[in-house]
Amino acid sequence: MQELVLVQPGRTAGDQLEREAAQADTRREFEQRLSECGPLAYRVARGVLRNSADAEDVAQEAMLRAYRQFDRLRDRSRFKAWLVRIAFRLALDRLRAGKRRELRDTVWSQPEHQPPAVNAEDLAASNEFQAHLENALAELPEKLRLVLLLAAMEGQTIDEIASMLGISTGTVKSRIFYARRQLAEKLRCYANIIKKR
Repeated sequence: MQELVLVQPGRTAGDQLEREAAQADTRREFEQRLSECGPLAYRVARGVLRNSADAEDVAQEAMLRAYRQFDRLRDRSRFKAWLVRIAFRLALDRLRAGKRRELRDTVWSQPEHQPPAVNAEDLAASNEFQAHLENALAELPEKLRLVLLLAAMEGQTIDEIASMLGISTGTVKSRIFYARRQLAEKLRCYANIIKKR
């Protein structure tokens, strides 16, 4: 009995088998790189979103996007940095969308009411400082926030960050310096506001 092989017009069975073998090799390479870097995508998303469920969703979406675009990645050794950037940008998008949705819901549910003024007792009882810190981080430029997140929260070394982002170690050091300085200024302004109350 003969086996029938469907071949696309203009291609031989050998071309089809080579193509399938190349796809299988690419899939294996992607899975290997993802097993090494996948948890980092989750940690980056978690660092931005501060919510495990949302971070899992973002990490899954980042991995799916990376899988779909893996053939277009020219330098496969830069996969880790590429995946981190995808996860970081998706997490930022989700964070911004959530803030817009929250603002819209607040305005729609109580358009005539303004939020009550915060007094010192409410301030002491709340997690306002944490929220202010997150807002201050969110206000940092993306390139500064990313290196600060990787260095301070993920514990990556300067050399690892430079390799991951494809920039020099000097650039990483200066970005960390400026990120810390801007963050300190924002928090100092916040501390001055509290003292005046």
